[in-house]
Amino acid sequence: KPYPCMHLHSQTSQTYAHRPLKSIIMSFQESKLYKECKAADPFFLMAGPNVIQSEEHIFKMCRQIKHVTDELDIKFIFKSSFDKANRTNIKSFRGPGIDEGLKVLEHVKTTFDVPIVTDVHEGFQCEPVGKVADIMQIPAFLCRQTDLLVAAAKTGCIINIKKGQFCAASVMRNSCEKVRASGNPNVMVCERGTMFGYSDLIVDPRNLVWMRDANCPVVADITHSLQQPAGQALAGGGVASGGLRDLIPTIARTCVATGIDGIFMEVHDDPNSSPVDGPTQWPLRNFRELLSELKDIGKVTKGKKPCEFDLTPCEEDFMP
Repeated sequence: KPYPCMHLHSQTSQTYAHRPLKSIIMSFQESKLYKECKAADPFFLMAGPNVIQSEEHIFKMCRQIKHVTDELDIKFIFKSSFDKANRTNIKSFRGPGIDEGLKVLEHVKTTFDVPIVTDVHEGFQCEPVGKVADIMQIPAFLCRQTDLLVAAAKTGCIINIKKGQFCAASVMRNSCEKVRASGNPNVMVCERGTMFGYSDLIVDPRNLVWMRDANCPVVADITHSLQQPAGQALAGGGVASGGLRDLIPTIARTCVATGIDGIFMEVHDDPNSSPVDGPTQWPLRNFRELLSELKDIGKVTKGKKPCEFDLTPCEEDFMP
């Protein structure tokens, strides 16, 4: 796919500062993968471990997840991160970094013939990531960052924008328009919970309906939604993010019944040893059972159909 040779690093930002916007906008068409995601029945799946721990681990996870999705006939995009920039503690594990991480993701992509989704945090990361990833994810805390959204859009990748924990669903329409105004129609939005106090999140199913106003696929992050940010006290002092793994199926069933287009979930073969977000990574041993149930729910729900009301008054002879 084409990419503009454009670096949005601070050293080169002045190059474009006074150039008319229309002169640097490229026009993309809807990609084949984007069309497949929109047409997925009952949903598509973005899944994988939170962060790249090693190439060996990534290969194992992709192979085993893909085995399940192939058998269940579910469109699968493999997910993992090369850098977890938004950590609670400066000593927290962040991943291998962009150079080594992209090599691993490209290797797993070609070996297993799967699309890749990974996240970016700064504009200068977008061009190199866009040469490997099929879907570029914008973290929730950055969902309104115009320069990042524009830089991501200009790669031509599908852009998955996570709704900020502090945002109303209506905000996502504006975020999507920033991507489309940059010449890229390939955009989707993702619900990942709303702050409820200081160290808890809730999932409001209404957001899954209201975000359809953005006129794009709606994804539900069924694992991060159960985070308890900075809610876990550490023995030596300080805090880390906790989570409510046992409630992941509850949120997942709700989201699928509501009629979402895609599921995002983090899966790990040994969650208790995961260096990042262990409390909300779904165990690989339970992956097939949950995904199979969600597919069954998705096949029978009418959640994607808009409600139509007949408000005509009922006469005495009306039979419901």
